[in-house]
Amino acid sequence: MSTLRRVCVFCGSNPGNRRDYEDAAVALGRALVDRDLELVYGGASVGLMGVLADAVLAAGGRAVGVMPEAFVAKEIVHDGLSELLVVSSMHERKAAMAERADAFVALPGGFGTFEETLEVITWTQLGLHAKPVGLLDVAGFFDHLVRFIDHAVDEGFVRTAHRELVIVDPEPIGMLDRLQRFEPPTVAKWIDRSST
Repeated sequence: MSTLRRVCVFCGSNPGNRRDYEDAAVALGRALVDRDLELVYGGASVGLMGVLADAVLAAGGRAVGVMPEAFVAKEIVHDGLSELLVVSSMHERKAAMAERADAFVALPGGFGTFEETLEVITWTQLGLHAKPVGLLDVAGFFDHLVRFIDHAVDEGFVRTAHRELVIVDPEPIGMLDRLQRFEPPTVAKWIDRSST
């Protein structure tokens, strides 16, 4: 069972085309504060990132942003954060967010969200950490990705036990409950040559 104190959320720097996405960011922010969980995120004031941070701060919670200095210079940094960590690169940003977080949640987003989320899933698979990763499947946003992951299992590229690394839930409260209950699989990443 995971002990959660801080949750890293990956999400879009755009709001998306559905109001559902912003509503989910607000609901997740409030749910984090209700459980006394600190938000760790990319530090921006724009898109779902800004909506999420605003919701956490408005509810009296802590929001910690991690942002590369090049983005700070573009003035997209949230100016009301509890803490802002400025780093030199995207690689440092991801490492700092992962180090500070006990779990990860992806809200809808674009390539950056996909890349960050898949990377931390891979880190769990490889045993670099044992932190849970969830997809908050707002309005079915992640349905195609989940189907693709299931396809990779069917085709023998992802083990069935590793499929369990990807927690999927449409509701923030359900997601936080499942992150709390997460137990990492004990199966090794590598497939024995004799089984291929």
